[in-house]
Order: sequence, then structure tokens, then C-alpha cells
Amino acid sequence: MTDTWNVQDAKARFSELLDASVARGPQIVTRRGVETAVLVPIEQWRKLDTNARPNIKDWLLGPGPRTEKLVPPRKKHRRRKAIKF
Repeated sequence: MTDTWNVQDAKARFSELLDASVARGPQIVTRRGVETAVLVPIEQWRKLDTNARPNIKDWLLGPGPRTEKLVPPRKKHRRRKAIKF
């Protein structure tokens, strides 16, 4: 049985989230209704095949979203009229 926690509840009640993970299995954390992360018991994590475990190097070098465009494009602003003295 997998339970779902929103991020605010997960942060506020982390000990309960951790206990639920150990007692009932993986716990999903959502942000704005979108499944974002999962907390699994360490025994289950260790049972994963080492080839199936996420590898940060492969993830960073693999296909997917990149961070080249972190700065949004500038919008065209109207210029203010000059004040004449």
C-alpha cells in the first residue's frame, strides 16, 4: 500500500512519513498535485539491482531537460517619456 503526501505535510510531519515508509512501504510525495519523489525503506533500496539504481553521472549526462535556459527571455518594455525641464 503506497500512501501519498503533499510536500507541506511531508515537511511538517517527516517523522511520520519516515515511520510510514518503514511500516507500510514506499511513500509518494507530491508537489502541486504532481508526484515528485518517493521515500522507500532502506531494505527495499538495497534489494534493487545495482544496475537499476539511479546513477547521478548517467542522469546528468543523459538525455532530458537541460539548464541552459534558466534565465527567462527579457520582455520588451515601453520606454517612459522623457521629462522636460
